[in-house]
Amino acid sequence: MSTPLRLEAVEHLEGTRIRVAFSNGRSGIADLQALLRGPLLAPLKQSECFAGFELNAELGTITWPNGADLAPEAIYFQAFQDDPSLQETFQAWGYLTAIPSGGGSQR
Repeated sequence: MSTPLRLEAVEHLEGTRIRVAFSNGRSGIADLQALLRGPLLAPLKQSECFAGFELNAELGTITWPNGADLAPEAIYFQAFQDDPSLQETFQAWGYLTAIPSGGGSQR
């Protein structure tokens, strides 16, 4: 069984962009704008609300004072969605549809 992916470090850059470091050693920049939907997450589109997150070491992800959080896998996808070496992983996680036989990915 593989070790669960955890967010180990996070820094707010601007708007809904964050610099992230994960437990598997990868780091990058993720724009979380696309994930901020629904009654709990939509208010976080406002930069001052979004910037109020904190890294929750117990959960291994970021949380906000209103109770919202995001799965570390969703943040990882936002940071590395264009990495060809991760397409099968993202498909297994349900973030991509089946990869067509002609190649390429569908989001």
